[in-house]
Amino acid sequence: MKKTSTRLADGRELIYYDSRDDTVRDAVDRRPLDRTVTTSEVRRDPLLGDAVAIASHRQGRIYHPPADECPLCPSEGDRLSEIPDSSYDVAVFENRFPSLAGDSGRCEVVCFTSNHDASFADLTEEQAALVLEAWTDRTAELSHLPSVEQVFCFENRGAEIGVTLGHPHGQIYAYPFTTPRTALMLRSLAAHKEATGGENLFDAVLERELADERVVLETEHWVGFVPFSAHWPYEVHLYPRRRVPDLLGLDEAARTEFPQVYLELLRRFDRIFGEGEPPTPYISAWHQAPFGTLEEFDGVVREDFALHLELFTIRRTSGKLKFLAGSESGMNVFINDVPPETAAQRLREVASS
Repeated sequence: MKKTSTRLADGRELIYYDSRDDTVRDAVDRRPLDRTVTTSEVRRDPLLGDAVAIASHRQGRIYHPPADECPLCPSEGDRLSEIPDSSYDVAVFENRFPSLAGDSGRCEVVCFTSNHDASFADLTEEQAALVLEAWTDRTAELSHLPSVEQVFCFENRGAEIGVTLGHPHGQIYAYPFTTPRTALMLRSLAAHKEATGGENLFDAVLERELADERVVLETEHWVGFVPFSAHWPYEVHLYPRRRVPDLLGLDEAARTEFPQVYLELLRRFDRIFGEGEPPTPYISAWHQAPFGTLEEFDGVVREDFALHLELFTIRRTSGKLKFLAGSESGMNVFINDVPPETAAQRLREVASS
């Protein structure tokens, strides 16, 4: 992998990740852009104890542009985009309309391929491996920023999810705090460790799932399963068999095997609802241990946390979506219409040849 860092016309960082070591990236951003000004602010909710990012400047972000005006495609002739070069393998840049910025963290866009009409599932294993390298490198780099406590790599796919740009891409949020979802896991981890005299909760969950009927696929280094208490109609958790706290901890064997496993899962998701159905909308989310102190979680250290990926869709059946209505949005109590065992069986049935 070759990494080339440069700057866009308004000062934002752009990083190219290339498969070939002899690739030269010297294209200049020719757009007449003013310096980016953001109004991001993180406010604490005193009752719930969580945080809300206030970012009014995002109201002006680009919304469903035509394909020939896509800001994530390579620049070509007089059509200038966020990517100054005429081609790229993987590109990462600071979001022009970030939810988090400055002392409030950082937001980046990850372009998986220059092919506007592709999806992650269309990538080759080599391309998917390069995206994994980019995720890992950005996790390492962002963890060194003084304002960053947790790094979150994710992909939103599909208009139903709220995606405003059709080009295959994901995002990275670098939060200045430990997110509420992760804090819940850490509290459960601490309580289980104390109650069992040191047993790791993530290890116990993985052992239980391996012994049950919800495993979707398993390889030498990875296990994908529908969790016992799945929140979403079709939801898969992907764990490396060897527990590590973040992407940096994956060994070479797990890295090598990941593209095959992940691409298989994504392709199965597109088959869930049968032939002729539109692409399955999904969210794919990496859960990594925070880089800040864990003193508030008694007895827990970073190495206790288990890196894992959660992949889920909000489509519950053909033509119907799962909406977060009263119980989910008002009380955070999910109601799942698809039994996890049924979802796992369906995902095994649609295995690619």
